[in-house]
Amino acid sequence: MLRQGRLSNAQRKAVEELLPLYGVPFAAAPLDLEHLFGRSAPKILEIGFGMGETTAEIARSHPENDYLGVEVHTPGVGALLKLIAEFSLRNVRIIRHDAVEVLKHMLAHESLDGAHIFFPDPWPKKRHHKRRLIQPELVSLLASVLKPGAYLHVATDWEDYAQQILEVLAAEPALANTAAGFAKRPEARPRTKFEHRGLNLGHPVWDLVFEKRKATDG
Repeated sequence: MLRQGRLSNAQRKAVEELLPLYGVPFAAAPLDLEHLFGRSAPKILEIGFGMGETTAEIARSHPENDYLGVEVHTPGVGALLKLIAEFSLRNVRIIRHDAVEVLKHMLAHESLDGAHIFFPDPWPKKRHHKRRLIQPELVSLLASVLKPGAYLHVATDWEDYAQQILEVLAAEPALANTAAGFAKRPEARPRTKFEHRGLNLGHPVWDLVFEKRKATDG
């Protein structure tokens, strides 16, 4: 569900003025992604972009790709909209809606070249683990909208969640691990200030990179 949260004045202004320009209203119909971005280019989905720093940095560093961010936290949407304006980014669009519904209704079969899920809420208490985002249903939906050969990149700084994510991804028959377990951090994923702080405190990050199997894969 949408989470309003406490917006700063700048975030509220960004939502009011910029969401009509860069936002995509939810609709139960597949998007024409090339029409949405006005060009033919690789299309990357990001689920849960938080305050948007990583999304903006990746989009700024890779203008050859288009990025579709999905987030329910309104302050985060406002923060990313501010960064879009600050960096004059033309390759980012935002859907402020539940990711499962977006996957089910707005993304066509095999329409994406990649997907990012960076630092999803770990819900650390055991009784809350069922609320974690990375579950078999979501992964199956994600696999269905990825093109053959497209990638799924997940990162977390919670070890037990990393193990669970590895198990869930490995159990999805449409996906194949690109590494023997966890992957080395791809250079395309920039480190945030929070990640640097965690690393300095001895909190490692686990990256997982899987690919959608091609028809010829075993």
